[in-house]
Amino acid sequence: MDIGQYLQRLGYHGPREPTLDTLRALHLRHLESVPFENLDIHGQRPIVLDEAAIFDKVVRRRRGGFCYELNSVFAALLRALGFQVTYLSGRVSSDGVRDTGPEFDHLILEVSLDGPWLVDVGFGEGFSEPLPLVPGEYEVDGQRFRLERRGEDQALSMRQADGAWKLLYVFSRVPRRLEEFAGMCHYHQSSPDSFFLKNRLCTLKTPTGRVTVSGQRLLLTEAGQRQELTLGSEEAVEQALLEHFGIPRGALDRAPSGPA
Repeated sequence: MDIGQYLQRLGYHGPREPTLDTLRALHLRHLESVPFENLDIHGQRPIVLDEAAIFDKVVRRRRGGFCYELNSVFAALLRALGFQVTYLSGRVSSDGVRDTGPEFDHLILEVSLDGPWLVDVGFGEGFSEPLPLVPGEYEVDGQRFRLERRGEDQALSMRQADGAWKLLYVFSRVPRRLEEFAGMCHYHQSSPDSFFLKNRLCTLKTPTGRVTVSGQRLLLTEAGQRQELTLGSEEAVEQALLEHFGIPRGALDRAPSGPA
């Protein structure tokens, strides 16, 4: 783990001591620097749960990824800085109401710092700073989140504009190993039922909103105002990925086919 190279990727120049302030700053910088994206899945480039390979992709090649990549490489950085980090398994709700996802559907982190903290830089539009892993309601960056117990599990919900609560995911605090997520990581790359195969996506939090490429659309949200632009060609998509996410050209290329 090259800590300096990773922090340069995040544009982070602050303290490195394993404190809550450091964790909060790194969490926010990650969300504003490393996009949540599934371009490799659509390019049929296999994603494996290997720390060195993920580091090379996210840090050296300045790409993003999905939860198994982003949270696992962030965990490696935090451990290198002296944080105590545990992998947790989450089950994502497909309808915002029910606990519908299978085990290992989502990789989440728990960080111990005078109590447990929920950390997640791999969910797309999630919370921008760590949440205390204690039941209650928390306001973060103008959004309200709720943690509650559901039997032996925890449930995370986000309040919508109409006041209703949307269930994001349910998770257990049972410590997990990274290799336990390999089956679902493969599933989300290969199953026709996988959300990640339904649409090409790249999204990044910005200081004033969010920028997203979804299929052939560019979505720009700033101070609550949303603008949608149509990208008429793959060249236009590549240009948007480079301009808004720093993703080098070629990320949309399909992996070469193997020998017949």
